[in-house]
Amino acid sequence: MRKVFYSQLVCQFLLLSVIAGCSSSADWNSAFVVWNGYMYEVSNEYVDETDEEIGQVTTYSDRERTYSGNFSNKYSKGTKFYSIKGINTDEAIAVEEGERYRKAINNGKYGE
Repeated sequence: MRKVFYSQLVCQFLLLSVIAGCSSSADWNSAFVVWNGYMYEVSNEYVDETDEEIGQVTTYSDRERTYSGNFSNKYSKGTKFYSIKGINTDEAIAVEEGERYRKAINNGKYGE
């Protein structure tokens, strides 16, 4: 009886360990875009001055997994990215949102 109990306990522990290890590095509780291999978390801050267009969303999905290209879990395909005047793109970029631009902050490499 004890062997069965301990076997079940070990199986449950292993199953929980596997499930916990399968999570993606992207925080799907917040909106983000991926540009140039880096994930940028979209902030509540709007940008007053953009510089040049640097890319656009090539893949949109609200289903959690790892995607390639310039991906977003919020913005549709074709949404443009811009550099921000006075801020290096390694730090933040601007995401087109209608007539305005939302600041997105670099959160590190995507998919690691």
